[in-house]
Amino acid sequence: MSSFFRAMALMLVLGSCGGSSHNSAPRNLDDACSIVSERPEYLRAFRAVERKYGVPVPSLMAIIYQESKFISNNRPPHRYALGVIPVGRQSSAVGYSQALDATWREYQDSVGGSRANRQNIRDATDFMGWYMVQTVDVTGVPIHDTRNQYLAYHDGRSGYMRGTWRSKSWLIRVAGEVEARAVMYDVQLRSCRKR
Repeated sequence: MSSFFRAMALMLVLGSCGGSSHNSAPRNLDDACSIVSERPEYLRAFRAVERKYGVPVPSLMAIIYQESKFISNNRPPHRYALGVIPVGRQSSAVGYSQALDATWREYQDSVGGSRANRQNIRDATDFMGWYMVQTVDVTGVPIHDTRNQYLAYHDGRSGYMRGTWRSKSWLIRVAGEVEARAVMYDVQLRSCRKR
């Protein structure tokens, strides 16, 4: 019987080590060169989106940093009733891009296909490129305008057009931080010749 338990324990340990999804963040989120060296599949995904949609790699990276800290299975926190009883999450956002269920379904129906997965870096970044190009079409915000693209990404295109972000000083500050991070990532990627 003890050999059975040892075998089960070994299978449990080995099973927890496998898988290609990254449920943890890269080690140094403040260094773009470190991120893409540690996770080369990220750079391939970012470059594919830049070729397909024209979205700059540093902008993608900065928005993913802000939305999920590069954690594939990231979700918003739970809401609590009476301060202790979990009653669901703050939104349906999931994955690298923090895409909401309805917007993700729209992407799947349009270009992503039913197998697209928010926890897959290729699918998540392709979604972001698709969404940002639509933002250009609907709002006129240039694809290289990281700050305003982020405001429209966060509040939705219709919210951006209504100016809902104007009353959110915290969001305006965060959008500035996303823009600054994109500039920092761009300088870093150029220094390590990944850009």
